[in-house]
Amino acid sequence: MSVTEKVQVRPAAEQPAPSPARTREPRITDENGRRVRVWELALRYLLLLGVLALTIGPFLWQLSTSLKGPTEDIFGSPPKFLPADPTLHNYERVAETIPVWDYALNSLKVAAANVVTNCVGAALAGYALARLRYRGRRVATLVFILTMLVPVEGIIIAQFTTMRELGLNNTLVGVLLPGCVSALNVLLMRNAFLNLPYEIEEAAFVDGANVWQRFLRIALPAVKGTLAVVAIFAFMGAWDDFLWPLIVLSDPSNFTLTIGLNYLHGTFANDERLVAAGTIIAVAPLIVLFACLQRYFFRGVGEGAVKG
Repeated sequence: MSVTEKVQVRPAAEQPAPSPARTREPRITDENGRRVRVWELALRYLLLLGVLALTIGPFLWQLSTSLKGPTEDIFGSPPKFLPADPTLHNYERVAETIPVWDYALNSLKVAAANVVTNCVGAALAGYALARLRYRGRRVATLVFILTMLVPVEGIIIAQFTTMRELGLNNTLVGVLLPGCVSALNVLLMRNAFLNLPYEIEEAAFVDGANVWQRFLRIALPAVKGTLAVVAIFAFMGAWDDFLWPLIVLSDPSNFTLTIGLNYLHGTFANDERLVAAGTIIAVAPLIVLFACLQRYFFRGVGEGAVKG
């Protein structure tokens, strides 16, 4: 600009007013950083609340019923969720009616043994299917897959005949043996071992590690999450099993908890408070187990995912 040019200065009144700063709306994103609309977020939470009500609602209602006294109306309309005078007398009546703690101990023995056998057997079989090289490995994997397609009701007579021939009828060992190693757990461990990089085992092999050392010191510590998944599935399967113990057991002293609670329900079908208390006793160990192993469970689901 030359010195001869005039500079025009506007009066202060004619200066343009500064534009107000735009207020940014809060940005809601998902785990991948993508923007989520408010209505989509609200819809997701509504669906989650609906699923929560369908899954947790019956359990909470059973818990509420088990705490209600004999004077409260559990069939009133509208129903009252919270007990007016909570009491543990129904749990005492369950213990007085049937030897529930003896049945729970039998179930605990079977479930604990089932966890050990499934963790050990599934880990060994899964490692052999995933990491070892031998003829017929794919056929063996296919056999485990086909085993999952066979319904339990189709082979239960053969299982009963086998237990009778072995002299294990009416024993807790007979309850345990058919499910001591599950095909599903074997495939979970196989997929978990397949996800491990081969370079680590190759380096250990070069250093002189044998198969057992590679399995115990390298592969097994890397799949602790999947082992937790196997443990939870094995415990739940043995604890909740009803049909097979009902068939193989005839001595009341060997009854598991599910069989004992069935007798409770059949005898006291009109006393819903007693049945609800027995149900809570049966479900409580599963809740405690999952609460203790939940962080390993969700990590193990990813480890044992099906590999494409």
